[in-house]
Amino acid sequence: MSSEPTPVRPIAVVTGASSGIGAATARRLARDGFDVVCAARRQDRLDPLAAQIGGRAMVLDVTDGDSVAALAAAVPACALLVNVAGGAVGAEQIAIADPADWQAMYDVNVLGVLRVTQALLPALIASGAGHVIVVGSTAGHLVYEGGGGYTAAKHGAAALTETLRLELSGQPVRVTEIAPGMVRTDEFGLVRFRGDAERAAAVYAGVEHPLTADDVADCIAWCATRPPHVNVDLLVVKPLAQAAQHKVHRTS
Repeated sequence: MSSEPTPVRPIAVVTGASSGIGAATARRLARDGFDVVCAARRQDRLDPLAAQIGGRAMVLDVTDGDSVAALAAAVPACALLVNVAGGAVGAEQIAIADPADWQAMYDVNVLGVLRVTQALLPALIASGAGHVIVVGSTAGHLVYEGGGGYTAAKHGAAALTETLRLELSGQPVRVTEIAPGMVRTDEFGLVRFRGDAERAAAVYAGVEHPLTADDVADCIAWCATRPPHVNVDLLVVKPLAQAAQHKVHRTS
């Protein structure tokens, strides 16, 4: 009696997997048949997530080259990399902005993507059907007052993504940017406004249905599960209430 071999699940690495979009993406990709490596700084959050989805937890700081190298050594095979780790710090205007905040945002949103992508690219190419997804932002395609540092970083991430696609032409690796607009997660606003919960909540005041982390994870999974010859270059997703960065319908 012969039995069918157990299909090998493609390996996906998700950075920033300890919360928000990263955690939602890890859960969704696991449901879609990926063997998910959940990578982020907080081990205490990664372990229960990995156990829940049957994945693996890897402590990762995308701003640290040695940490990234350790990830690559532990994951010699990889078909999908989802660069979620990122974030904003502060909302001061350029005249008074702290350069250290700008540097921190650039390090995680741009150089973090660069470090992890460089480290895993050989495995992605070797897979024969690799895919790099960068979670950017609508802030990577326009600017607004008080957002100079964040928009500069996300523009950098967008430029990196577009350049990578050109440089990998002819290689079996797709390159996609997901650019969400207004997404309500537990931590993004709190970090940006340095723990000021009232100020963080005010961003979403009167918006009945901002995007959720699961909405963005759904977009990521859709792009990742297209046939290998189909490359979604850029997927911009916003809540219905957000016609533009500066025009949001609020009920109150």
